[in-house]
Amino acid sequence: MERLPNFSAEQIKKVAESDAGKQLFALLQQTQAEQLKVAMDRAAAGDYSMAKQTLTSMMNNPQAMALLKQLRSNQDG
Repeated sequence: MERLPNFSAEQIKKVAESDAGKQLFALLQQTQAEQLKVAMDRAAAGDYSMAKQTLTSMMNNPQAMALLKQLRSNQDG
């Protein structure tokens, strides 16, 4: 089971409450709702492989990529 580094609750909250984070989550719900639910359930159980697979499949979506870039720049800045 693949494990990601621990993120603080504050870091997760900051991303989840950002405009880009909300838009990205909404996009995922619209385009990959069932896969997102399974990924979130598995991630909550500590298995991040499905979440990684879901995010990897998003890489073909230009809107999702723009939102991910925005989130990354917000975290770096």
